[in-house]
Formats: sequence, structure tokens, C-alpha cells
Amino acid sequence: MSKSALAQRIDAWFAARGWTVFPFQRAVWRAAAQGQPGLLHASTGSGKTYAVWFGALLRAERLQRKGRKQGLRVLWITPMRALAADTVRALQASGAELAPGWRIEARTGDTSAAQRARQAKAWPDVLVTTPESLSLMLSQVDARERFSLLETVIVDEWHELMGSKRGVQVQLALARLRRWSGALMTWGLSATLGNLQQAQDVLLGEENTGVLVEGKVKKRILVDSLIPVNPTRFPWGGHLGIQMLQPLIAEIEGSATTLVFTNTRSQAELWYQHLLDARPDWAGLIALHHGSLDREVREWVEQHLKTGELKAVVCTSSLDLGVDFLPVERVLQVGSAKGIARLVQRAGRSGHAPGRISRVTLVPTNSLELLEAAAARTALAQGHLEARPVPDKPLDVLVQHLVTIALGGGFQSAELYAEVRAAWSYRHLTPDEWQWALDFVARGGQSLTVYPEYRRVLPDEEGVYRVPDVALARRHRMSIGTIVSEAAIQVKFLGGGRIGSIEESFIARLKPGDHFLFGGRILEFVRVHEMTAYVRRATGSRGAVPRWQGGKMPLSSELAHAVLDQLQLAQEGKASGPEMRALAPLLAIQQAWSSLPTCAALLVETLSSREGHHLFVYPFAGRSVHLGLASLLAYRIARVQPATLSIAVNDYGFELLGADDIDFAPLLSGASGADLALFSTDNLLEDVLASLNATELSQRRFREIARIAGLVFQGYPGQPKSARQLQASSSLFFEVFRKHDAANLLLTQAQREVLEQELELTRLRATLRELHGRRISLQALERASPFAFGLMVERFREQLTTEKLSDRVARLVSALEKAAA
Repeated sequence: MSKSALAQRIDAWFAARGWTVFPFQRAVWRAAAQGQPGLLHASTGSGKTYAVWFGALLRAERLQRKGRKQGLRVLWITPMRALAADTVRALQASGAELAPGWRIEARTGDTSAAQRARQAKAWPDVLVTTPESLSLMLSQVDARERFSLLETVIVDEWHELMGSKRGVQVQLALARLRRWSGALMTWGLSATLGNLQQAQDVLLGEENTGVLVEGKVKKRILVDSLIPVNPTRFPWGGHLGIQMLQPLIAEIEGSATTLVFTNTRSQAELWYQHLLDARPDWAGLIALHHGSLDREVREWVEQHLKTGELKAVVCTSSLDLGVDFLPVERVLQVGSAKGIARLVQRAGRSGHAPGRISRVTLVPTNSLELLEAAAARTALAQGHLEARPVPDKPLDVLVQHLVTIALGGGFQSAELYAEVRAAWSYRHLTPDEWQWALDFVARGGQSLTVYPEYRRVLPDEEGVYRVPDVALARRHRMSIGTIVSEAAIQVKFLGGGRIGSIEESFIARLKPGDHFLFGGRILEFVRVHEMTAYVRRATGSRGAVPRWQGGKMPLSSELAHAVLDQLQLAQEGKASGPEMRALAPLLAIQQAWSSLPTCAALLVETLSSREGHHLFVYPFAGRSVHLGLASLLAYRIARVQPATLSIAVNDYGFELLGADDIDFAPLLSGASGADLALFSTDNLLEDVLASLNATELSQRRFREIARIAGLVFQGYPGQPKSARQLQASSSLFFEVFRKHDAANLLLTQAQREVLEQELELTRLRATLRELHGRRISLQALERASPFAFGLMVERFREQLTTEKLSDRVARLVSALEKAAA
């Protein structure tokens, strides 16, 4: 088959740059030219963008020959505004030669009012947008007409979107666009994903007839570690800390540009400050990047990364995704990435081009993170990646979507129900659930019927549901989206310079004169006025360190199993690699004083101390599961023998501490009756709910659901409501529904999300089943083992200041080292 004129120009375009066209790129081009939808899965930096972009152009060429009109032809959905700007630049660079005359623009929350006005008159040929901006466009009365010429939708970073409510928002938008145009072609881009077939089904809908293209490009990913001089044999979270600063500085010195990833914003602030303290000559050459910083600051950092003017950037997940920073040579990960896919994603920020090696180096903050590094490297070599779970029927997103579609021209119930069910997450939506959602937006459900502001959508005489009030319409458009975070307030200098935003709850803890670290500076808190925190520069390092969102990510199941495999090899004397050699003294003491947990053996330790009686259990299932599991076991133990137990958890296990001695052996084996066995899956849901303050957890989760569902309005620009006002409003709704509308499905959703997302009930059940398959190794300790020591310190953290914690830990380590000598 002869190549089209455009296909020949594409080949010439690659040849002029000395690039080779990969087979997976040609596979996408062939499918797209025929109008076939699909999902492209390939490693970061392998050329995915060119594959789908040129595929869209080849599709457009074929339709153009059939007399297609000009208008919006390609819609590109991306999860990040920064990524949208980067994508526009990339498409424009190639489009100038291959699609001359095409307008390629972005429409996100950062788009200026002037550009929005121009777009309102005439859409560009290609529009790069975010899920929120797309929903906003669908809320316009003339939405159908505006999208009438759309040929191709491309969803970038699908692996990042599909596991969240933003991904569900995209599913619903795609269902609407497909209904308007049966010939619409959809392509998704993904990397670092385990459940590929499901990812394709979710993207393309249940009647998936698309193609799955995997980019088999040899992309070498190197995972290594900075081995501490003294890893210590009794580790605790963060104990290596600043000991790793000089090795990290040496790595930065050896490369032109380095990204230093941390898992939390407060951690990023601390490491950036320590780097500047150690190397003041790097001022202006290193930068900080996280989501709380002002947009202009973040854009400045991104631009100077692209031009290679920065030597290093300390960052969080804000730079995880596919923004193309070619000058980046090295990636350093402070602490464990806690997941194989996340590690691969971050590694791909270096060597971001076909043929270049991507390298990520772990900088451990805890000796046992060396174990995770060795496990991650092995799991990666075996091709293991985490699956992304997909939300099932989130009714808050559906309720928001109903109002959006009512604004965007209106809808009839039966037609929209069929359309919504075409979205994968709602494929099992029942008629009763649909009717409940419709009733909720039409009259506020059972308990809000007397309030006109909750009659948001009403049918006209022809049965078409529309929004009857202009004020309600404006309020809804301002609230579109599913990103819900704690209320943030602006941080400004007294002189007026804006620094960024920070959680209101953190600022609420500060008193005038308190110092805190933010934006790479030590600031003194002055006052709060009209949702703005005013500060001045401070000297000294005393004071609080902000604990921003994204605190502690749990260990993934895949990485946890890989860690247990490494421990099995260590037990058999077969462990290899620099990380395991460095850990050998620690593991030797663990085996001498206790034993090693493995995939075949569940380690359970008991210890009596001046504090009371300790039970340590090591399922290696991640801190979220361990929190639920520890609460469950404490509840079940108390049913057999009344006891008050305190809990500590980390990614490797959990501790229960009580004043009374308890004989755990019969409970662990189930000898006292199967119904009392601690690890039984019988009555799991009931026991989990009874073991926790389920109502409080559900109420907290309900705040997010109420915001997405449009029950709680965050206020107009310049008049935002405080977190306390929003919390009070959502709490009021929660109590009203509980007392007067117990069947409200948003309450049910809140409980389900707590169980599945916060406590990971599915994974908890799977862990219990796994534990039934393991032999229990019950060890009575004379003193804390290396694994137990880390859990004891986690408990101390809740009780002691940083200074007192350091003193106490130092005394304990000294005593344990003396015993191990």
C-alpha cells in the first residue's frame, strides 16, 4: 500500500533529525489512519507523543480528502496544567511543518481571559486541556455544536488519571462526546501500568473494539543506591537523615542537572534548605518545586530546567509526569518510592529520549529502605508493575455531571442513563441508583426538598432537564472538578509579594512570632487576614515544619512481596547486591534475636518491658492495611480478654501495646475457636467497622463527597469560605442525612471509600487470606529486635518532641548495640 503524502513527510521529518521510527509508532499510525481507537503503552521518553499525534494527523488527512470542514479536530486531555503547556509547545514544533495552518492552543485554568474570548469565537484545530476544563466546556449551551467536528481525542498519562475520580470525570466526558459523534477516535497514552487490558476497557468503554499497542523499545532503567557508611543495625524512620547529605551533594556535583525527588512537600523543603546551608555557592543554581508554591515560581523552575540553567531541583510528585526535561541526567529518590511503577516513572525523568539510559538512585533515610531498593530492582527486572484500581460508581461525580449536562443543552433521563452506563465505572449503575441521583439534583433527595438552592435541575414541559437559575449555573461552573484538598490560604510577605498557598489547618496552629519553613525560606508568622497569612523573613531555624498533604504513601503489594522474597533469600544465604551486603549485620541480629519474616512465615514477636506487653506482627502489607489490621486485632483481642491497647504502624508491620500480659498463642492459631482466631476473614466488615471510629472516618470522607456533589460551595473569588465553615456545612449535611435520610447513597459512598481507600479493605482481606497460608513464627524477645525497634520509635513520635525523641532513641540504640556487641 503506497504511503500518503503526509506519511512521506512524517518519514522525512524523522530522517532530518537522525531519528528512527519505532515499530510501535508505525503500528499506531496504521490503526489511527483507519480510525481505530486504542491504548499505547510504552516507557517514558520512548516517543509516545509523536505516535498518537501523527496518528491523529493521518486520520485528519483521510477525513480531509472526504471534504471535512475546519474546526476543532483534535482534543488532547492531560492531567496537569504544566504538562498542557509543554504539550502545546511539542505539538506546535512538529505541526509547523506537518500541519501548517493548524492552530494549536491550550485551555486550562491558566488560560488568559483574552485567549478564552478568542477561542469562544473560533475553536483552534487542536486544543490541549484538563479534565476540569473539558467538563466546563461541556457545560456550555452550545457545547454540541462546538464539538461537532471533533475527530480524535487523546488522553495523556492515562495511568495517572484512571485510578481517580478525575479519570471517572474523563470517562463521562468521553461517553458524551462519543454519543455526539459515533466516528470519534480515542487514544490513550500510558506507562508504568500493570492492568493494561482493564485500562483499555476503562478508556474505550465496555464495548472495547480498539487495539492495544505496546512499545517494545529497549529502554534501560538503572536502579541503584547510595550506601550509607553506617547504616546502623537498629533502624527507625528517618534515622539516616542528614548523614546522607554529603553523598547526595557529591552525586549532584557529578551531573549537569539532577532531580531530587522526595515523597512529601515538607521533606522537599527540608532537603532544599540543608543543601543551601551546605552549599551556599549553589544559591540560584538549585531550586524547589512542589504544588503549594505559586504558579509563577513553578513555571520559572520548569523553564530553567528545560534550558539546563539549574543544577538541581528538589521536588515532589509535582514533576512525576511527562514534562520533557532533556537536560536532566540524574534522578535521586530521597527515601523509598514505595512502589515499582512510581520508581520507574521518576527514573524516566532522566534520559528522557529514545536510546538514553534512565537512572534513579535511592538515597535511604532508613536502613531498611535499602531492602526496598534491592526488591524494586529485582521486581523491575521481572517486569512487575502495580495495577491501578478504578473507582466504581462514585455517585458524587455522577451528581456533578448531571448538573453539568443540564447546563450544556439539557438532557432527557432515559437517553442520559444509557450514555452514562457506557462509561466503564457506571456500567453496573442500576435504574434505582440512577433515579436516586436524578432525584437528588432535582429536589435535594428526601431531606432537602424545602430548600430551593438544591433544586438544581428541573424538567421542562418536554421532559428535558435544565438548570432553572442563572445563579445556580454560575455557582456550579465555579465548582466543577473532583480535586478536593484541604482548604488553603495564601501566604504573602507584609510588603505584598506572594509566595504560595498552605493548608489552613497548619496556619491555624501558629502563633504570631512562630517560625516555619516554606518556599525554601524560614518565615516568621505575623497574622492572618481575609484568608491570607502575612509573614516576614526570619533568621534561625526554630519553629514548626509544615506537614503538607501527601504525607506517607503505603508500600505497594507488588513491592511488599518483592521485599519478602529478598528476606527469604537472606534467610537461605543467597541474597546478593550492595544493598543486601550493607544490611547483612542488621539481618544477622534480627535472625539471632528473633527470625526473618518471609512469604512462607509470618513473624510475630512478643516482648515485656517497663512500658507493658508488646505484640509485634510483620505482614509487610503497607501502613494503610496495617492500620486496619492492628485495629481489627486489638478489637478481637479485647473481645476475648478486656484490654486497652495502643497501636503503632509502619510499612513492615504493627505493634500492639497493653498493660496486661496476654497469651497470644491460642488466639493466633485459632485454638480457642475459629470465630476468635485473630486473622479470620469471618465477619471482617462488621469487625473492621466496630474496631474503628467508622462514623468519624466516614464524616471526614463525606466532606470531599459533599464538595464534589455540589452540596457545599467554597465561595466566590475574593470571598472564599474558611475550612471551618466548609467543615461545619458538610458536617451538618452528614448529620441531617444520617437522621432523616439514612438511605442517602452519598452516605453509603462515604463509608465505602473509607473502607476501600483509607483502610484498603480489599487488600486487607487478601492479606488475611495470605497470612492463613503462612506458618506463624512466634518469637519471645528479651529485648527489641531491629524490626521491632522501628515500630517502637513510631509510637514515641506521637508522644515526644523532636528533641526528646532523639535523646530517647539514642539511649535505646546505645543499650541495644551494647547487647549486640
